[in-house]
Amino acid sequence: MLNSFCALESRYVGEDPIANAYNFDFFVMIECPTPWTKQAFNSKPIPENLRNLVEDFNKSGITVEFLLFYNEELKKPDVTRVFIFNKPTGFAQGYSKYEFAVSDINLVAPAVRKCLVDKNLEVYSLESTTRDIFICTHGSQDKCCAKFGNPFYHQAKTIVNNLGLNNVRIWQTTHFGGHRFAPTALDFPDARYYARLDPESFTALLTCTGNLDFIKRVYRGWAILPTEAQVLEREMILMYGWQWFNFKVTHQIITQSDDGKFNRIELSFIKPDGSFDTVQADVLVDDNKTLYLKDCSGGEAEIIPQYYVQNLLTYVNA
Repeated sequence: MLNSFCALESRYVGEDPIANAYNFDFFVMIECPTPWTKQAFNSKPIPENLRNLVEDFNKSGITVEFLLFYNEELKKPDVTRVFIFNKPTGFAQGYSKYEFAVSDINLVAPAVRKCLVDKNLEVYSLESTTRDIFICTHGSQDKCCAKFGNPFYHQAKTIVNNLGLNNVRIWQTTHFGGHRFAPTALDFPDARYYARLDPESFTALLTCTGNLDFIKRVYRGWAILPTEAQVLEREMILMYGWQWFNFKVTHQIITQSDDGKFNRIELSFIKPDGSFDTVQADVLVDDNKTLYLKDCSGGEAEIIPQYYVQNLLTYVNA
């Protein structure tokens, strides 16, 4: 590997970060102080019942991303916060958000199990405009998240404070994939993944201002959509600009080759004024640009497909 940090290698070879957002039915975020061990849920504060919960859902048919999060400045004494983000069906602008707190971390597992199994989440529903941004600082998992994630976490808090954004909370979190994109972030309730953030791009995302060309180098994709549709969705961001983030979107895979290299994708979307549009395009893997990258552990090189869009059809007013 040219660089000892896979994040530097990824930048050097020009890897496009798109199509690297992961789909889960639920994201479950549990407040837990650092330091975190490499296997996050083996960290000292985590009780056995919570480890068992994670293992149980890993074997279930429900896809759940369990993460630990923390912000020393926002921690409340004798309280453990839990965030649950639920992927909606149909037209969506983001995940549904639920938040509650318990007096002891030992009480997290039974509360979360009841929420996910009984699906009685509405009791924790919040009418809130709060935006929660999670930045991976999990250095024991990957050294890129320590080298790039930790400094950016502190930068991000400063930027939010300087902008006076009282409705934005910044958290450090355990690993959610894509360490080669460090510093990488998850933005909820939108459920969008970002890569290689810096103060300039982060400020633009917070304020929804400025030219959006930078999205081509920092956008990993939207957890609402499958991999291939994420590629087309980025084209829509570039086409519609900041207003796209206010649209409700659904998708359909019209056709797909057996090897996944050809995909005809349809996105339908409802605008704030109630109008409805549809777009179709082909999303293809560019075999000439396929990358082979190793992570920081120096194991086997991973095949990294690179995508492009063609045959974008005119919007259809329905």
